Amino acid sequence: MSDARAPGRRLRSSRWYGKLDRDGFIHRSWMKSDGYPADLFVDKPMIGICSSWSDLTPCNSHLDEIAEYVKRGVWEAGGVPMVFPAMSLGETQMLPTTNLMSMAVEESIRANPIDGVVLLGGCDKNTPAQLMGAASVDIPSIVLSGGPKLSGVYRGEKMGSGTSVWQFSEAVRAGEMSIDDFLAAESCMSRSAGFCNTMGTASTMACLVEALGITLPGNAAIPAADSRRRVLAHLTGRRIVELVGEDLSPSRVLTREAFANAVRVCAAIGGSTNAVVHLLAIAGRLGIEFGLDDWDRFGKDVPLLVDLMPAGKYLMEDFYYAGGLPAVMRELGGLLDLGAPTVSGRPLRDQVATAERIGDEVIHAMDDPIRADAGIAVLRGNLAPDGAIIKPAAASDALLEHTGPAVVFESIEDFKARIDDPALDVDEDSVLVLKGCGPRGYPGMPEVGNMPLPRKLLERGVTDMVRISDARMSGTAYGTVVLHVSPESAAGGPLALVQSGDRVSLDVANRALELEVPQEELARRRAAPVSRPSEYERGYARLYIDHVQQAHLGADLDFLVGSSGDDVKRESH
Repeated sequence: MSDARAPGRRLRSSRWYGKLDRDGFIHRSWMKSDGYPADLFVDKPMIGICSSWSDLTPCNSHLDEIAEYVKRGVWEAGGVPMVFPAMSLGETQMLPTTNLMSMAVEESIRANPIDGVVLLGGCDKNTPAQLMGAASVDIPSIVLSGGPKLSGVYRGEKMGSGTSVWQFSEAVRAGEMSIDDFLAAESCMSRSAGFCNTMGTASTMACLVEALGITLPGNAAIPAADSRRRVLAHLTGRRIVELVGEDLSPSRVLTREAFANAVRVCAAIGGSTNAVVHLLAIAGRLGIEFGLDDWDRFGKDVPLLVDLMPAGKYLMEDFYYAGGLPAVMRELGGLLDLGAPTVSGRPLRDQVATAERIGDEVIHAMDDPIRADAGIAVLRGNLAPDGAIIKPAAASDALLEHTGPAVVFESIEDFKARIDDPALDVDEDSVLVLKGCGPRGYPGMPEVGNMPLPRKLLERGVTDMVRISDARMSGTAYGTVVLHVSPESAAGGPLALVQSGDRVSLDVANRALELEVPQEELARRRAAPVSRPSEYERGYARLYIDHVQQAHLGADLDFLVGSSGDDVKRESH
């Protein structure tokens, strides 16, 4: 039998395959049942391809094909590729459980003889969940996104996945679009595999992992159906083998400076508010000093350069043809730390040096921004002591400073039951307030913060109102929407005390969110007993409720913050 001991530096996988004893026999023999020859266990890096492929997640349904191209690159570079599954989070089908997926990814990487890992994901929460899991193990890792859908077209007009849904559904409720036309548009919006083609959460995270330096250049925008996505997959397979040889782990790339770059890029592209909790959670796994206020600190005064839905009119396919993220980062220039390391082995400066901005319509120049200050704003005040956020680029300028009476909904069920009631006491100056939709309260912090407007106001031509909740909002949505109010109402936050008719004040310029109710009245309300028995007494939901942190900390589970490294303490048999 060939000697399975690797010469020189021992690979992590040699802990399994490099033993000439009973344990080594078992590990090698079981893998040989798949037809692997003996020499593959000698000095060959084992590369895990962590795939979130699933028929239940259309955004990820092509990842099995993409994985084959990653394999090509791994084999070519002298590694041994091994695809393994990750829980697939389909935003349109389920309430995503990012934390659960991150646990599965972490344990799958640590428990197996893997020297490096390619994180292959698509739909919104898959990318941050996979990166959270990998960061807690900290072996060489590289992200490969599945790419955005091709642009949708309905009656000659471009459709953005997600964004057009919100527009059309409001048009139906306002009586401006027939239900037949609404249903006909369904087949036009999503015409290929891939994630949302707007600057929603999936596109945002694909951009931000590139800005963080944990992907190869071009990851963000190549369409899923484009052959160049397959080329990128092949190159990613090659590169992960090299990363193992260089022992370049995520903690050496994902620095505080990298996170600052990501925040600035998020502002320039008009990125999703969901990126806030995701970057906070990823930083928490790495022990990086990065908090909610850093979103305001790093993102303030960064201009909006990318004209994509929901903040603009173009789609990800257009973004790619216009130069993609490298062109945006080159345009940002000195606002970024261009010396930041990347998994390509080159600093960010080298990756964007030759990037070209094609035309002026999709990606604007720094001296011709779409908006001068596009960073996500962090609000504080007596209604959000630990913070709340708003995306000014997606809001109505006239409502960024606004005071009005609250119209309160105690739950999403209450909202759905009453929002279209003709008797609802609401007008365009009202502030819609939704409770019970934070990490604990729902549970799971759903994307219901972009509350549909009351039908009777839509019929009058009202298109936006101030809306406040402890929920999240789809990255494909838009409006003057205050999100992630912390502490949430279910955790005893001041949001729980708001009553209909209370005056609520929003002042984005001064980063203020205030409930104009005397302190003594708030104290009286707080003293009143409130009994809300939990509907969840077992399983993951119970675990989640008991351990989830608040939004301003990233909504990770408290016992998952930090890392456990890659060591496996004991043999499994």
